[in-house]
Amino acid sequence: HVRQLYALVVETLRYSPVLEKLLAGAALLQAEKKLPPQLAKVLVYDLLFGKGLKCGGRWKALVRRHRARLEAELARLKVQQKVSRNEDLLAPAQAASAGASQVPRYIRVNALKTCVDDVIDFFKRQGYSYLGKAASVEELRALSGKKFLSDLHLPELLVFPPQTDFHDNLLYTSGHIILQDKASCLPAFLLSPAAGSHVIDACAAPGNKTSHLAAILQNKGQIFAFDVDTKRLATMNTMLMRAGVTGFQLAQQDFLTVDPRDPRYSKVTYILLDPSCSGSGMVSRVPREEAAPSAERLQALAGFQRKVLSHALSFPALHRLVYSTCSLHREENEDVVHAVLQEWGSAFRCNGCGGTQCGVLRGLALTPVPHCRLVNAFPSWPCRGLAAFPGAESCLRASPADTLTHGFFVAVLWHTWERVLPSCSLPVAAEDNLQHREGVEPGAAPKKRKRKKQRVK
Repeated sequence: HVRQLYALVVETLRYSPVLEKLLAGAALLQAEKKLPPQLAKVLVYDLLFGKGLKCGGRWKALVRRHRARLEAELARLKVQQKVSRNEDLLAPAQAASAGASQVPRYIRVNALKTCVDDVIDFFKRQGYSYLGKAASVEELRALSGKKFLSDLHLPELLVFPPQTDFHDNLLYTSGHIILQDKASCLPAFLLSPAAGSHVIDACAAPGNKTSHLAAILQNKGQIFAFDVDTKRLATMNTMLMRAGVTGFQLAQQDFLTVDPRDPRYSKVTYILLDPSCSGSGMVSRVPREEAAPSAERLQALAGFQRKVLSHALSFPALHRLVYSTCSLHREENEDVVHAVLQEWGSAFRCNGCGGTQCGVLRGLALTPVPHCRLVNAFPSWPCRGLAAFPGAESCLRASPADTLTHGFFVAVLWHTWERVLPSCSLPVAAEDNLQHREGVEPGAAPKKRKRKKQRVK
């Protein structure tokens, strides 16, 4: 039970200032002089905030003798601070790190090995109470004890109270369930590749999203997964094998060095891109203070993210791409998407006329060029992109406060081909004059001239 002990110590540290007040108010250390202060904190946390003193022996009996006094002191402290929840006793710094304790435990049912109904029945037999499908985020927030729900957005997700531990559960160790935050499930869910498709997971390790893609594909198709870290790829390979994933190729390679024209990727129609980021949206279960990334660090990350997103869009058969980060910063999210859309938008235009008019008017052959647009993904999702550019609300955001998940950003891009003239030297003004001479409004199709009929003598 190493993980449970670790979680107990972490939570005790987070509540340390509150526990010190409780110990002083209840005069516990004065009454029990042989009780070490740090051990007292752990025992009191488990008694009042945890699972109710699972330990045995004399320490349990000792602390339980003071239970009434400790509970009365806790109630007095809440009244004094005018709060009703234990979490509200935490100072702002601790409250910010309390996100981990408020985010539910999400498990994704691995459709490659089982189904949602069978997993629900399994947990029922283990003594859990199934409450059906959640109707709101508030229902997820209210979960406690051995109760669980189906998620209100993603059908393959089950939701349990925070701190529920499944690392030793048979379903987890056998790969039937995946411990994965809800926000982390959004990229593969929104990419939604059709069975039989070829898919790239550009920055794949540790592999949860890759296994999710395989489940959506029903193991029919091909997944190309790239990462630069050898150890992470080895761990990922083990996880994918345990999850029953087939039809995948792992490559220790920087995605930026992958040639889009390589015949191996000629059928790649879907790309999931979750590049390195600041990680500012990740809710830590370990209390620590982290400095916000500097402006220079954010600009460096954003530069890399723009580069890798633009590279991903250059794959010739691409239809749909999902770009995601676990960052809260606009610089890594909306600004990156906007910059790449603008970059590709300018590349789609001819040198002079800015569209297809020239080719139509001159009767010249047109060449296909890529066109990229932002998709209004998952309209029912409550949190949208920041208003950084027109259409940014098509992006998705997630946060512990609003969606009870880690902080996340997702954008869905649709990639198509349009036929335009490969190069046009005719200036815009000259093109407009030509249209007017032909009696055509700018932007309209040219009118055909009627030939005069010759009289037969």
